[in-house]
Amino acid sequence: MIHPSAIVHPQAELGADVSVGPYAVIEGPARIGNRCTIQAHAVIGGDVEMGEENVIGYGAIIGSEPQDLSFRPDISSMVRIGRGNTVREYVTIHRGSVADSVTTVGDGCLLMVGAHLGHNVQVGNHVIIANNALLGGYVEVGDRAFIGGGCVFHQHVRVGQLAICQGQSGFSKDVPPFVMAARHNEAAGLNAVGLRRAEFTAAQRAEIKSAFDLLFRSDLNVSQAISAAGERAWGEEARSFWEFVSKAKKRGLVTLLTNRNRLEFEE
Repeated sequence: MIHPSAIVHPQAELGADVSVGPYAVIEGPARIGNRCTIQAHAVIGGDVEMGEENVIGYGAIIGSEPQDLSFRPDISSMVRIGRGNTVREYVTIHRGSVADSVTTVGDGCLLMVGAHLGHNVQVGNHVIIANNALLGGYVEVGDRAFIGGGCVFHQHVRVGQLAICQGQSGFSKDVPPFVMAARHNEAAGLNAVGLRRAEFTAAQRAEIKSAFDLLFRSDLNVSQAISAAGERAWGEEARSFWEFVSKAKKRGLVTLLTNRNRLEFEE
């Protein structure tokens, strides 16, 4: 299962039925779970740990040093990948930039061609990141979020669960759960299709819409909206929305598209 031209360090630990393609490199002491496939020319750094049934595509580089001017090569940090992920061609995932820190990818994710995860990025479960999306250091992406092709994210930005970010958009502010975001730090509405596909009930969707409207469509600022939300009882999904919003830092949240921009967006 290991091609003769592949280079596998003696300290690397490979599980059962692992396939390693031509000219791939696995450094020690990387740990690769059962039934993983490492395709040709991929490079797996020694500070990488991955679970079972992952596919690492041609030329992908996992666990290389972060692009951080303060990083010291002797720092011990790593990349941790769950199970059942597909990492396509030329994806790059950098290890943490400070001692004992981790860049993580959950389970069942799809990282398409050329996607980049900077140091200390945290990606949840069943996330889709399309071609050439760039996630700066410490970006957090919640479960079942969708990142469109060519999106760029400033470091420390958060993207909530089941959010969707339009391709070729740029974000330096947080995108709350369930929101459809676009352009430059703008919210276009709710990810209604994603909510239905995730089998949210009509009542759950209506409550999430009420939370969205209170935050984005009322005359209240964010602090006032959070205060008003605290006076109401919410279900679990809407509570997760407000918990995310309340943890926004100085960079703040995306803002609602103006009517003029909305017409251009819809065209």
